[in-house]
Amino acid sequence: MMVQILIALAAGAASALMFVSIISGALISLVLFYLAPLPLMVAALGWGAGSALIGGLAASAVIGAMIGLPYMLAFIVTVALPAWWLGHLALLAKPADGSPEAAQPILEWYPPGRLLAWLAAFASLTTITALLSLGYDATSITDVLKRGLTRMLGMRDSSGIDAADADKVITMLVAIAPAAATIVAMVTLTLNLWLAGKITRTSGRLPRPWPALAAVELPPMTLAALSLAIALCFTGGLLALFSQIITAALVMGYAFVGFAVLHTLTQATAMRGLWLGSSYAVVMVFGWPLLVVALIGIADAIFGFRQRKIQQLKPPTISS
Repeated sequence: MMVQILIALAAGAASALMFVSIISGALISLVLFYLAPLPLMVAALGWGAGSALIGGLAASAVIGAMIGLPYMLAFIVTVALPAWWLGHLALLAKPADGSPEAAQPILEWYPPGRLLAWLAAFASLTTITALLSLGYDATSITDVLKRGLTRMLGMRDSSGIDAADADKVITMLVAIAPAAATIVAMVTLTLNLWLAGKITRTSGRLPRPWPALAAVELPPMTLAALSLAIALCFTGGLLALFSQIITAALVMGYAFVGFAVLHTLTQATAMRGLWLGSSYAVVMVFGWPLLVVALIGIADAIFGFRQRKIQQLKPPTISS
């Protein structure tokens, strides 16, 4: 028990230091900031969700006492809460249907697709919380974002740039900023959970088997939630802004599923590595092909492309 508490406190201290490093303004601090949930996630997966809870609470208290309440709340929402809850869910298991009543029954672990849905939920929560710190209505949030981007880019003071053109660029950036922030939060949270799983698996502390990520699929109701979120994007005001954030998170979730579909469909295909590598490179360079990958994930949820491919890859049964 004492070892678990020490590990929890060490993980909390590491996460807190990585989180507050953003105050320094150094470029490396941005990487550390996005990796802040990693130590707590490692503690959760390797030593139980209670370790992440203890470490997260201790780190939150220290941050609140030394830096202030806003930073403490931000740490809880963006780091401590996701690390604890995702670690708790990842270790959930129940006896599989038809499993024999034995000393070690076959366990059915929490599906990675549902973890992906929770990652989308936390990415949305993180972005919405950040925007609410700027204001409580869409107009106030937009104005603060415009002022911040104008100061950051310094476009109005740049020679050769017309003020009207600068305003158009700033307006466009403000429009896509919430969705872009949500995608970044989704990617970094997913990366942290994946890295935590790899680290604990390598150290022999991961109690669950490594999931088949190529078979990951979101819960069926996710598609209905995405359709509703897209429809609400056209309502206007704060509801539309939050709906855009949720839409971005769910689209990113289906993009992950789309990449899993590509991994499955390219099995037994010549130059598979080249096809997959090119797909990832195109998405990283241009960005917009991510929507195509997300559409592949949505199409698989409707038509079941992977299931058909798996059936084709199965060796034929020989009847006696």
